Amino acid sequence: MSDEIKTQTNYGANSITVLEGLEAVRMRPAMYIGDVNFRGLHHLVYEVVDNSIDEALAGYCTSIQVYINEDNSITVEDNGRGIPVDMHEKEHRSALEVVMTVLHAGGKFDKGSYKVSGGLHGVGVSCVNALSDRMTAEVYRDGKVYRQEYSRGLPLYPVKETGTTDKRGTRIDFHPDPQIFTVTEYDYATLENRLRELAYLNKGIELTLEDRRPKEEGTENTKHRFYSEAGLKDFIAYLDENRETLMPEAICIEGNRNGIPIEVAMQYNSSYSENIHSYVNNINTHEGGTHLAGFRSGLTRTLKAYADKSGLLVKAKVEIAGEDFREGLTAVISVKVAEPQFEGQTKTKLGNTEVRAAVDSAVSEMLENYLEEHPNEARTIVEKVILAARARQAARKAREMVQRGNVFSSGGLPGKLADCQDGDPGMCEIYFVEGDSAGGSAKQGRDRRYQAILPLRGKILNVEKAMRHRAFESEEIKNIYTALGVTIGTAEDSQALNMEKLRYHKVIIMTDADVDGSHIDTLMLTFFFRYMPELIENGYVYLATPPLYLVQKGKRRIYCWSEEERIAALAEVGDKGIHVQRYKGLGEMNPEQLWETTMDPENRQLRQITIENAASADRIFSMLMGDDVPPRREFIERNATYANIDA
Repeated sequence: MSDEIKTQTNYGANSITVLEGLEAVRMRPAMYIGDVNFRGLHHLVYEVVDNSIDEALAGYCTSIQVYINEDNSITVEDNGRGIPVDMHEKEHRSALEVVMTVLHAGGKFDKGSYKVSGGLHGVGVSCVNALSDRMTAEVYRDGKVYRQEYSRGLPLYPVKETGTTDKRGTRIDFHPDPQIFTVTEYDYATLENRLRELAYLNKGIELTLEDRRPKEEGTENTKHRFYSEAGLKDFIAYLDENRETLMPEAICIEGNRNGIPIEVAMQYNSSYSENIHSYVNNINTHEGGTHLAGFRSGLTRTLKAYADKSGLLVKAKVEIAGEDFREGLTAVISVKVAEPQFEGQTKTKLGNTEVRAAVDSAVSEMLENYLEEHPNEARTIVEKVILAARARQAARKAREMVQRGNVFSSGGLPGKLADCQDGDPGMCEIYFVEGDSAGGSAKQGRDRRYQAILPLRGKILNVEKAMRHRAFESEEIKNIYTALGVTIGTAEDSQALNMEKLRYHKVIIMTDADVDGSHIDTLMLTFFFRYMPELIENGYVYLATPPLYLVQKGKRRIYCWSEEERIAALAEVGDKGIHVQRYKGLGEMNPEQLWETTMDPENRQLRQITIENAASADRIFSMLMGDDVPPRREFIERNATYANIDA
């Protein structure tokens, strides 16, 4: 009997593996929390906090406290009702233990307990338990304290009563399992952004974040309190803090349509980008969905009707498109849906068809009333729309020049592009390199089978302060579009990036390790965020990280990417006959060194660019690259790790 036939014959009941309880979570954690790196690590916190937010949405919780403890464990405590601890009828054990150890168990599956909920719909806290090497749940309920501890999802003892209390609520302590996660250190700023966002989305709820990890002697723990009385109105003010607004305050829309609570806040500013952030049950829907479509249709129809009625369009003699109504618009849309249906690549696109009509109706009615009651602001909006329409027409002409490729050399590709030989985008990568000198070294040092090089001449245009047609007139930006093979406009959105002919699935920015290089990095990332966010969302954009130092003793060479590595290298090779070179520019490395340190997949250190929080990223780019100097200076001073980077 052949091996193949033996294999088929032996395939029986014993070949079927059944994963009990939370084993499936530990076996395939990425299926439940996305990944086991930075994002997944922080997602654990969001899942526990989401449970407390659900209590708040139900009207039983007003305060949520989050602590990063000394050992990078997390504590989340709320003043809600407390997880039930009585005996579960079917499971014959405490309801607390069921919630903490059984997938798809929780109050959010009982329509009488929660009308709406966020998180992963019942798998959240049990997943956190499964992926923690230790966890403790403490419940304050009916004047008593109940406690249970767990290790990797398994209870260490039955739920027990440990004392009395005048508090109520739930306290969860957990430590991410280092056997699961490749990253185990929490980033304060990431958690800060999410809790701030939750405070704006759920007005009247207090959230506190405190970092209890060891600090330098004499410094206090980092602590922030997030609370918003006005909700989305405050959110808009925060997002537009570094922009010149065209209205005295945001337009706020709040109502209920067909049982769907809807909140919208919007404000026009002098920028040239559309910044719309949508949420369903506090979940950021990066890919939009029916609620976003409803907002856009209601906005466009109502503003178009008002603009026609005002007579301003006739005088302007310009054709208006839907996107013109959204240029320079900052908006937040938040809906609460009892049974949300998500779709899309990352399951962050709302698919409920009934939500579109509900949002469309609410936005249309309330915006119509606003425009009638605020004629001055209405006129300002229409004038902004007309300006956007004229700029769009100019941008279309400039874009057509780019897409026809008639400004470039034969073959339709930029003359300075050294293309690669492989035609499979999934195997190919392109380096955007600062300057011709470094570009020359990169061209010589690369693996020409799959690595393409495009040198950039100086600093590209700051698109944050430029109208779209100015961007498309920029030689460097035209080269970027043409080299990548992307175009503008899809069947769904005339401004969206069309990636059908994208030629590389790794887009790498490679600049000098100095101030100018950092500035070019920021300019490039601003461009990708504003004009090609789809590349970032698909995980195609990276920053190369050339070494800062070369420590050399005789024939031994040690490359160092940080000051700490330099100190360690010096300690390793001794203190005599050592030469330390500080690399300021890529051009200081010969092609072999550039390949060895920065371009060889076996040795290089690439930093993938991701958008953890779109609203926060939007605000940071407007602050870093906008006109308002003081916030930028404050940000740099607060985040600088060392002075005089070019010393």
